[in-house]
Amino acid sequence: MLRMIIGGVLLALVHWLFYRRLIRATGVPGPAKVAAAIVLAVLWVTLVVALGAGSAYSPEPIRPIVWLGLTWAAVMFYLLLGLLVISVVLLIARLAKFSNRVLLLQVSSALLVAAAVGTVAYGVHEANTPQVVAVELRSPKLPAELDGLRVAVVADIHVGAARGAAFTERVVDLVNTQQPDVIVLPGDLIDGSVELVGPDIAPIADLRSKYGTFAVAGNHEGYVDGVAEWLDYWETLGVRTLRNQRTEIAINGATLELAGVYDYDAPDPYGPDLAAAVAGHRSDRFLMLMAHQPRQAPDAAARGIDLQVSGHTHGGQIWPLNYVVGWVNGTVAGLDRVDDMQLFTTRGVGAWGPPVRVAAPPDIAILTLRRGETG
Repeated sequence: MLRMIIGGVLLALVHWLFYRRLIRATGVPGPAKVAAAIVLAVLWVTLVVALGAGSAYSPEPIRPIVWLGLTWAAVMFYLLLGLLVISVVLLIARLAKFSNRVLLLQVSSALLVAAAVGTVAYGVHEANTPQVVAVELRSPKLPAELDGLRVAVVADIHVGAARGAAFTERVVDLVNTQQPDVIVLPGDLIDGSVELVGPDIAPIADLRSKYGTFAVAGNHEGYVDGVAEWLDYWETLGVRTLRNQRTEIAINGATLELAGVYDYDAPDPYGPDLAAAVAGHRSDRFLMLMAHQPRQAPDAAARGIDLQVSGHTHGGQIWPLNYVVGWVNGTVAGLDRVDDMQLFTTRGVGAWGPPVRVAAPPDIAILTLRRGETG
């Protein structure tokens, strides 16, 4: 509740800024000014309501309101960026003694609103159109019996606020169509508590593969309930969770070793412990690690892990945040090398906060493992 109050006050100030800069300062006439103020007030309410969805109350009966509020948050992001640009333009115009700065303000503000709404409208479509990407990985340590093994990587579903079980069902259907051998879920499947949004992720029980579905926790699994509560719930859905653990999967007479660690930022008792996760590993065997954040890659590479699969970055989700994401995580998405280890980072299939993606299309990755020298 305190978070909603503080957030509501801060958001009210931002909406007041929009009113002053985009409506009053541009000379919007009386009736239109009143209508615009009412629209801003309604949008503010939807966003405040969205703040508590999944954690304070169930989003299910009010999901359209939550969806609208969070989508508006993406428009706000672009409006704020645009206002910064306009301020610079107006400063330059003043220094250049441009005579009609009011007209410049009106035109630039109108273009900003159109650009922000149009960009987010496109981003809603992009976020709602997940794609399957095929990636081939080679390793000389991969047994010949595992050559051609297909691993589906499904991360960052983020259901529980703007999206519910229907979105999870779409993801499950898309994965099952690919008929993978193994499915890995590198965290951030939800936003909220087990009680309130557990049903939204429940359709993952219908994931199908030859050798099973495996998961680790991301940072969002610990934001409302305890991490263990979510992992225990996933176990009831037929998902094998790895909690600083390693497992061996027998395939065609060979063994695939799969390890999983807790999230990079998780506090004790759910902090990552790579030493525990790889305990008992035979160095001559190919070992794949699930770690939610790519920032765990340097430690993994130092322990001789062959492949790390991660999510977390969303590919930046909303341009131009991809530049910040790349700086923080060392990668944005795709295949990288960290010393002798390969790192694959999926853009994820869902979206955190606004159900919007701009220049960062959601994906489900199908990794085909091949025996051979890496490129």
